[in-house]
Formats: sequence, structure tokens, C-alpha cells
Amino acid sequence: VHLIPVNPVREDGLNPKSRKRIMPDLLTEPPAIDPVYEARVYCNIPTIAERSMEGHAPHYFKLVSVQVLIRHGDRYPLYAIPKTKRPDIDCMLVPSRKPSHPQLEAFIKHMSKGSAAQMDGSLSSLPRFPRHSLCEMGELTQTGVVQHLQNGQLLREIYVKKHKLLPGDWTAKQLYLETTGKSRTLQSALALLYTFLPDFDWKKINMRHQWSTIFCSGSCDCPMRNHYLEEEQRRQYSLRVKNSNLEKIYVDMAKIVGIPTRQLRASNPIDSLLCYFCHNVSFPCTKAGCIGMEHFKVIKRHQLEDERERQEKKLYFLYALLATHPLLNQTVNRLQRIAEGKKEEVFVLYSAHDVTLSPVLSALGITEARFPRFAARLVFELWQDGKRPKEHFIRILYNGVDVTFQTSFCKDHYKHSSKPMCPLEKFVNFVKRDMFLIFDSTSYYDACHRRAL
Repeated sequence: VHLIPVNPVREDGLNPKSRKRIMPDLLTEPPAIDPVYEARVYCNIPTIAERSMEGHAPHYFKLVSVQVLIRHGDRYPLYAIPKTKRPDIDCMLVPSRKPSHPQLEAFIKHMSKGSAAQMDGSLSSLPRFPRHSLCEMGELTQTGVVQHLQNGQLLREIYVKKHKLLPGDWTAKQLYLETTGKSRTLQSALALLYTFLPDFDWKKINMRHQWSTIFCSGSCDCPMRNHYLEEEQRRQYSLRVKNSNLEKIYVDMAKIVGIPTRQLRASNPIDSLLCYFCHNVSFPCTKAGCIGMEHFKVIKRHQLEDERERQEKKLYFLYALLATHPLLNQTVNRLQRIAEGKKEEVFVLYSAHDVTLSPVLSALGITEARFPRFAARLVFELWQDGKRPKEHFIRILYNGVDVTFQTSFCKDHYKHSSKPMCPLEKFVNFVKRDMFLIFDSTSYYDACHRRAL
């Protein structure tokens, strides 16, 4: 008989909570979090072309619309660790440097001719591709450009070549393009667009500017959304304070760089450390020592534990429902118009941030989804049943994986349907009505202005 210790000491030296069951149930025990593996997934370093499930449907179905929501590609950090040298990363695009893409050189040439494009407001003053020999804070890197050149190429093979979603003589009205006002989101959108529609005519490009990272457009007044966000931030803070291992790591790192612990915490070291990690650059050192892999692992592990608790506590979910309703409502309205026979805006691209994608995934009920990696993509496909042309269905895919039946509004549908997708009306009912039930409300306005119990 092999005795299994009830409280094995994990490699990080922490004692997991004692479990009543001694034998682990392989089907239900959550796997141990490997922070290094999860960080690699997050980096999303471009390698071989990935397999994806986009565009899969029974042969008699016709694809009529695709809406894509992306996170920008790999970027330079938004925060610096004080008193350390910034990671030495070059943001000039050099086709001979890895990671590269066969169309990177053509992309650079095409971007330099883009003055004919219609760019909303401040977008026209942003550079169309990164070009600093030492990256600026938050700037898209060559890795980030290549990630979206790959995304665009993948989507072109499926949607343009196989499904003929856009004809060769497509017009500006068939596209809807929107990005936040950051160079990294604009440049990510252009990189994806370039391989999706190679050598596109700049006159057909109309890039709209979205000032809000949650894409709430004209429906941003929502006091209860802010209330749940504040509650969620309190939860985050409380989890961090309880993590004595994390606190020790912060104290140790602060000594190495010679600043107060409070200041180090405020500089969000994980953002900077992920850049060193993703670009395979050594973590910073000072005379007092080096920040090392152990520091990184503890901070990354805490981040993953925070995501897990966030799912359980539901405050973020309540925030997410209110934060994403305007964007999901716009998506549903467009899908309904196309289902009625309108031929405009059949391909939609929203270029956004992790703080855009993450609440959308949460609001849809896709709880198994990982936090949005660099260049993550969420795709809504609208299909018409060729045998019953009035019937329309949607598929939702996250990074190429079909997550349609993970959504809260369609999770039971597949049990009594032979079709591998979800009726459009289920999505419509969810966005127009069911999203508000948890708030005991019947509309977005009411849910936004009703006090929490």
C-alpha cells in the first residue's frame, strides 16, 4: 500500500490546504498551477501555424458574417521597475530578425503608403507600425506585429479563400473597423488586416476611434458598473494582503533595487518581468543582487490564483455584464441586420486590450477561458442554414477553440440539437433580456442605476 501524504509540501514551500480525500480524483482535482507554463502561453511566441476550428460547419451552412475582437500583440511594458535598466528591446521592424513573417517586408512598405485611409480623430496622428530602436513604453514589438500577421493570414485562409465571405471587389461598407486610441491597438489591427486582405486599397479603410477600453461608446454612464469594479478591486487587494509569500518576495525585490516595498508594488513588477520573460532577456540585477525566476514565479502564481478567486467571487462577473453590454448589444444588432439580409459590415474587427476581452469572456459565461494572451482573438461567426434560409446560428471561438457551448446561454443546447452551433435568438435573448436578470432588472439603464442589495 502506497501511503499518500495528506499535506505534501509544494515546491514553493507552501502547505496546500489539507484535503479530506487522500486519493486525488484525477477528473475533478484542479491541476497544480505551473506559473512558467502559463507565462509562456501568455507570451504567445509565434511559432508554427496553429490549428484552429474557425469556419467549421455542416456543408449546407453558409457563413454570412464574422466579428473579431482582438487584444493587441506583444508590447513593451507599461510600467518600469524603478532603479533598474529598462529591457533592451528593439521596436524597429527587421524582416531578417526572428520572429519574422514572409509578409513582414511587404507590410512595412504598404504601411508607409497609408495616407489615403480615413482615420477617426487622433488615430491619423499615430504611426502605422512601430519604429523605435529602443521601444517606448507600451509600444508594439516586432513579435506583436508578427502575431497579428499570423492571425490575419489564418483568418484569410478560412474566411476569404474557403468561405468567400468578402468578394474580390469588396467595398468599404462591408468592413467595420474600430480601435482604441493607442498605437499598439491601431498597429495590431493594421497587421491583421494586411494579411487578411493583402495590399488592400487604403481608400477603402475607415478606422473608427473608440475612446473607451470597454467599447461602451455612447452608453458609458453606469454607476453600478463602477460600484462592482470598486468591490472587485477591494477583493484583489484583500487577496494580495493575505499572501505572506508574495509580501516576502516584494520585500526582497525592493531591497535588491533599493526602494520602499510600497513603491515597488505600485510599479506593477509583473508587467515588466513578463517582458523580460517573453523576450528571453535576463531579469535585472543591481549591486545588491538579482531579481530571479523565484521572484517571477511567486508573483505570476499569485496572479493566477487571483484569476481563480475572481471567477468564484462573482463581483467581476457582475461588473463584466454591465461593462460589456453596450459592445455585445452592438454585436447582436449587427448580426440581426445581416440575418435580415443586409450586406453591410459583414467583417468586423475591434482592436482592443486585455481589459476589453476579459470581461466579454466573463459576461458570456466562458469560465474555462485563460486570461487573454498577447494577440488573443475572440470570433463571432454567423451562419445561415441552407435548408431553412430564415434560420441563423452563431459560433463563438476563442483563440481557435470552439467555446459556443461553454457560454451561459447555450450550454445545454447541444444536448438536444444535431447542429454544432447556437441559434442566433438565444444570443439575442441573452443580450437583450437575460443579462439583466441577476440585477432584478429588465434593461441596461435600470441595471446600471439600481442600487445593489
